[in-house]
Amino acid sequence: MSSLTFKPRPRGGRWPVALAWLAVLLLAVAAALMGGAGPAYRLDWLSLGESFSLLRRGALLAVGAAGLGALAFLVAGFCRRGRPALVGALVVAAVVAMVAQPLQLRELARRVPPIHDITTDLAAPPAFEALAEARRAAPNALAYPEAFAEAQRAGYPNLGPRRFERPLPEVRDAAEALARERGWAIAAVGERRLEAVATTRWFGFQDDVVIRLTPTADGVEVDMRSASRIGKSDLGTNAARIQTFLEALATRLGEG
Repeated sequence: MSSLTFKPRPRGGRWPVALAWLAVLLLAVAAALMGGAGPAYRLDWLSLGESFSLLRRGALLAVGAAGLGALAFLVAGFCRRGRPALVGALVVAAVVAMVAQPLQLRELARRVPPIHDITTDLAAPPAFEALAEARRAAPNALAYPEAFAEAQRAGYPNLGPRRFERPLPEVRDAAEALARERGWAIAAVGERRLEAVATTRWFGFQDDVVIRLTPTADGVEVDMRSASRIGKSDLGTNAARIQTFLEALATRLGEG
């Protein structure tokens, strides 16, 4: 007489596994929406508003995935099911990593001035010449908005020109080399000026940069202006671009 051996049914049945895999599925969809929002805009598949809407939907799905992951962790833990509990915990950790940067950007937007055009010379901002036509076709203004000056002084009080005790050609060549190393598209290089376009990685936003070189009695004074073509606030991008460029230029010229 043969005997049948029955395996005991796992505690909780299929619920811990089902919850864990549903959390993984939502996480994958959320990652696809959030990760694809930028490239979809950059490739002209979606408008900027539609891309931001896609980003928000992805973020909401990510929050849902985190909730399911936490529920799977609790249910699996109560049922002593190690693998589903681990999957749930990993989903929660992944969502935290995914939404950390957007949350940081939102917090940054509250702290920096809501402006998109930054210059080291508020009295006489460097003007765009080679890029003038491109800026006329863009939503944001060609000239530096006078209304931005007060906000820039308050938000970036230490941003100003840099002076270098070096010959003009040496400073110009160093600035051009540094701009090319950073991947900027050079629009024009003159004796005392350089214009270039910096493109952001994710959404492909184009920011225009002009560098003005003014000879002085003992060297060269370098002024910069960095301006976004679209958007009300740049989240501090243009100010950071100017600051890091001037610091790198000083290091390159041995005056850091």
